[in-house]
Amino acid sequence: QRPLVESGGGLVQAGDSLRLSCAASERAFNSATMGWFRQAPGKERELVAYISSGGQDYADTVKGRFSISRDNAKKMLYLQMNNLKPEDTAVYECAAGVLQRLQFGVADWLGRGTQVTVSS
Repeated sequence: QRPLVESGGGLVQAGDSLRLSCAASERAFNSATMGWFRQAPGKERELVAYISSGGQDYADTVKGRFSISRDNAKKMLYLQMNNLKPEDTAVYECAAGVLQRLQFGVADWLGRGTQVTVSS
């Protein structure tokens, strides 16, 4: 069983919404912090949202449009993405680990990713 499995990506138009889901193993889900990376071709991996016992936060590029949540009973992590823009096009990866390392793109647990493509 893979520790983190994403779903929900796809091809949408600018202004549309998508919800990404991540099914987590118990070990991964018990990490201090869970979040979502994204990586576009030729760009560095970016931590777009994270959630921990201390709260949640977002990259400035998605603040006000994306919302991260988790369902502890189902061991699921979600990313609701609204008002999508072409620049949101990337592979989105579910991640878990220590926040200080996640902020540098390093995760203890990392999914294989799901492609999100936003057309203009």
